Amino acid sequence: MRGRAAQVAAKARALAVRKPLTVMTAVAVASLCGGAALNAAEVARMHGVATANEQGIEDTRRDAQREINALAARMGELQAQANRLNALGDRLARGAGLEDGEFDFDRPVGQGGAEPARDMPARKLLGGMDALDGDLASSGQQLSVLEALLFDRRIEQNALPSRSPVASSFVTSSYGYRADPFGRGGQFHKGIDFDARTGDRVMTVADGVVSYSGVRSGYGNVVEVDHGNGYVTRYAHNSRNVVKVGDLVRVGDEIAKAGSTGRSTGAHVHFEVWENGRVQNPRQFLGDMGVSRQ
Repeated sequence: MRGRAAQVAAKARALAVRKPLTVMTAVAVASLCGGAALNAAEVARMHGVATANEQGIEDTRRDAQREINALAARMGELQAQANRLNALGDRLARGAGLEDGEFDFDRPVGQGGAEPARDMPARKLLGGMDALDGDLASSGQQLSVLEALLFDRRIEQNALPSRSPVASSFVTSSYGYRADPFGRGGQFHKGIDFDARTGDRVMTVADGVVSYSGVRSGYGNVVEVDHGNGYVTRYAHNSRNVVKVGDLVRVGDEIAKAGSTGRSTGAHVHFEVWENGRVQNPRQFLGDMGVSRQ
């Protein structure tokens, strides 16, 4: 083998001496082939790296999209809670009789801050949204309790005589001692008389249940409404009663037609308020409801 190798080497040297260009060409071709093999391997390696990077980027994109979707879902929940609280707050503001614009739930609130802003980590953002969720839930509970209290208060107010039994009227005779309208001396007037025309609507001044509908001596046609808490109101001298015992009536409901039945000099509505079986001056319950003495 050594002799064979020596012979090949000798021939190569002889060829190089006789044909140097041919030998250089062969060496160059061999170098190019080897370089091409090396470049193909490097390209394949780089392609593999690029493919791995693309897969990593795609995985990162999918993870980021999942986080965004989760944030969007949470944001939707918080927005729904905020909308519910805004609607509840607006309803409570109207129910409480607050002036228009005092609580504008559609107006953005002012905010500010002198410190520079920095990127917020997703984990911190999620923590902040969780805290906001808790705050909204607590506020919702508080507003619900407030709504219940206002509702109970409204029920109590509606059960308290505090309105005129006749629309657009005025007082013609007050509560207390007065001269008898038939000229027979003096008498104690247990209620207030309101001017009315025959057939005018007589309305209950508070929520309640009709406890009497019929005729009483001196009163003519009478309707009495029990409002609970010891309060009873009486509407007398009606031309006709339009409710019966046991009817549930709401404030402002028509219960009779005004008239002049019983001991009366003309069409009007006689109105009395009783508390725990004792007659009261209706004026203290009417307040400033547009009823005046003329």
